[in-house]
Amino acid sequence: MFDRIDRLMRLLAALLAIVGGLALIVVILSTVASVSGRALLWAGLGPIRGDFELVELGTGFAVFAFLPWVQINRQHAAVEILTMHLGATANRVIDMVSDLLMLTIAVLLTWKHWEGTLDKLAYGETTFIIQYPIWWAYASGLVGAIGFVLVSAWCVILSARALMSGRSWPNGETVH
Repeated sequence: MFDRIDRLMRLLAALLAIVGGLALIVVILSTVASVSGRALLWAGLGPIRGDFELVELGTGFAVFAFLPWVQINRQHAAVEILTMHLGATANRVIDMVSDLLMLTIAVLLTWKHWEGTLDKLAYGETTFIIQYPIWWAYASGLVGAIGFVLVSAWCVILSARALMSGRSWPNGETVH
């Protein structure tokens, strides 16, 4: 059961990261098309209407989509100058505390993002040029934010298991 949940969490994180990467590719291609259109005004082309609004939407989604992947792979910025001199148990305790803090941040971020989404939905605010509802952008970010909460909770379980057993994480990464 544990291994199936682990595979599911890793699959969720990977899928979100892939979709986030695809969103960035679309952002890049639309930016190239828009800039090229501006450069080719003389040929009857032009920029993509509301290009910067699309960039904001895609980039915001991608940032949230990458958070679960970064968390499950323990790739957040870390300063190990002091912890590398500590013992394995002390490092496992630090990992547990940092995972609990990350879960707290993920829950708080997702909760406030949810409230912001509902607020934008209630007011019916739209973007200036394209006029798409702003809550769509917020809702797209919620997908990654919810994934971040799920993966962060799983990382707490992994850290607790490592702390209690002294064994490495299931993906082969050795916990100090």
